[in-house]
Amino acid sequence: MLFKAIEFAAKAHSGQFRKATNIPYIIHPLGVAKILIECGCSEEIVVAGVLHDTVEDTPATLDQIRTEFGEQVAKLVQGASEPNKKDIWENRKRQFIESLKTASQDVLMVVIADKLDNIRSIRDDYAKMDEELWSHFSRPKVKQRWYFQSLVEVFANRLNREPGVSLLKEFQKEAEEVFTP
Repeated sequence: MLFKAIEFAAKAHSGQFRKATNIPYIIHPLGVAKILIECGCSEEIVVAGVLHDTVEDTPATLDQIRTEFGEQVAKLVQGASEPNKKDIWENRKRQFIESLKTASQDVLMVVIADKLDNIRSIRDDYAKMDEELWSHFSRPKVKQRWYFQSLVEVFANRLNREPGVSLLKEFQKEAEEVFTP
């Protein structure tokens, strides 16, 4: 199922690149999967990690995910996706943070692996681009800081077992490194 998910995600994200880079977008879902595999997560959680952005950022639908990968994977992908992509950034982020307050531990694992891979990329890009990096985001650094700090708070309140706790520590450390002047 994992290789099928990688193929599905690679096709769905074809032609997409990471912010401010020429790195193919598929590298991100694979990075998320790597984190989840290293944590010993189930195949369903790893597959959801690979597919987590397909519904949000490509024409792929939750029904396609359900048909191809089953109900459990579809629920995890749905839980790791922002509820309304058409809403303004601030509302989407607030709604997503609220949804994490009641999300399952499995959904939280997919999300923290996603956000950890993101903050690692931001850290690496920031080292090369400095403050110019933020011009490639839809919102300025101060808003990004608010979002990542809000995620740290939710994860700190909700992640209650390993390996999630260890991922939280790394996520918090990386976010502080990126956002602390």
